[in-house]
Amino acid sequence: MQAFMDKDFLLSTETARTLFHEYAADCPIIDYHCHLNPREIWEDVKYENITQVWLGGDHYKWRLMRCAGVPEKYITGKDTTDYEKFCKWAEVIGKAIGNPLYHWSHLELRNYFGYQGALSAKTADEVWNLCNEKLQSEGYTARGLIAMSNVDTVCTTDDPIDTLEYHKQLAADETMKTVVLPAWRPDKAVNQEKADYLDYLAKLAEVSGVEIKSFADWKKAIAVRMDYFAENKCCLSDHGLVYVPFSPTSEEEVEALFAKRLAGEILNGEEDAKFKTACLLFCGKEYKKRNWTMQLHYGCRRDNNPPMSAKLGPDTGFDCIGDNAPAGLLAAYLGAVESDGGLPQTIIYSLNPNDNAAIDTICGCFQCDEAVSKIQHGSGWWFNDQFQGMTDQLTSLANLGYLAGFVGMLTDSRSFLSYPRHEYFRRILCRLLGEWVEDGRFPCDMDLLSEIVKDISYYNAKRYFHFAEK
Repeated sequence: MQAFMDKDFLLSTETARTLFHEYAADCPIIDYHCHLNPREIWEDVKYENITQVWLGGDHYKWRLMRCAGVPEKYITGKDTTDYEKFCKWAEVIGKAIGNPLYHWSHLELRNYFGYQGALSAKTADEVWNLCNEKLQSEGYTARGLIAMSNVDTVCTTDDPIDTLEYHKQLAADETMKTVVLPAWRPDKAVNQEKADYLDYLAKLAEVSGVEIKSFADWKKAIAVRMDYFAENKCCLSDHGLVYVPFSPTSEEEVEALFAKRLAGEILNGEEDAKFKTACLLFCGKEYKKRNWTMQLHYGCRRDNNPPMSAKLGPDTGFDCIGDNAPAGLLAAYLGAVESDGGLPQTIIYSLNPNDNAAIDTICGCFQCDEAVSKIQHGSGWWFNDQFQGMTDQLTSLANLGYLAGFVGMLTDSRSFLSYPRHEYFRRILCRLLGEWVEDGRFPCDMDLLSEIVKDISYYNAKRYFHFAEK
């Protein structure tokens, strides 16, 4: 029997162990999509205890605690202590067999705090005291944890109206060795169905200096802000979508729809699809001009528990996998952008694992020599960010595309302790390649295999996003 989460955790073959320990483990990390707060990085936030850095805002953990019947006051409540919340988490995670949070949590305890045991109700006090003592040590700050994790580059997620003031200060700080870049996320400028959309447009008009009275004005304001982001080294964009729409219409109709929304009317479903298609077509063309990578995240059904969503707000653990993302619309959208100036580099993520094969075959329709795997199938995302989800995504990409060109893992996290997810991914990658080699499906050529592993772990992303030139 293999020891619990030892140095060979998940590495089921000798080939896998060699690939991970000799080639993957020490590669730097490029976290090209995350939700870290740049202000916290600039201020080099220090945490009082493990609950603050581990449980605050982590809806993955919140969902698991609710599944275990933990009262909400120990999850998001204000009238319980951090110690009480931690103890409830320890009790839950101790029995969370098969859940990726079990592996993530223990990798984090090992990598940052040196704890080699198993967290449970029995060991809660031991872990609480150990972690809190470590957190008072030098280097256990936002920047210190990033440096400890060997992170080369971080791309945050930023709204078009953001000032990017902290990115500017970080870029000018010679003591900050990790590059921290903004990434463009224009959802609030696109989601006309939101009640505060007109208020948002007023803010967009203010920061862009463009009075927004038409869709043409909207496009001008968006372009102005893209230029501002580009001045601050932005090279990635991202869209969070229910599905990728494609319902093209005339400029005249889009202007009429925009005028309707400016008059205070929310567009119906068909009108919304036309408006968002126009927005996405414009954005795709602008990204190509600026040599930005476009990311498309879709397939999530959000806020399914109305009472709790109303009480706690978005991103608090009440979202699920959706099933209404037609592959044909995605393909048609990409084809339209390709026909109008060419596609930018694009990474496609679906929350629904049933979309894996469709994504990989669609990607194959738009590849060219502008970049290795110019159109990418993004890593297992959110609910797929686990052993089976990652294995399925990697296998589908290998079956139907070019795994050697994959840009690899990201954290998609708000926590400074999430970087062991890259280790988890690399162990799964090496396990899969090792099994294929020892099953006779690929030669045991360590020169080739080590290059593939190091590229997927680090170098492909470095080249794909042009970080080497920065």
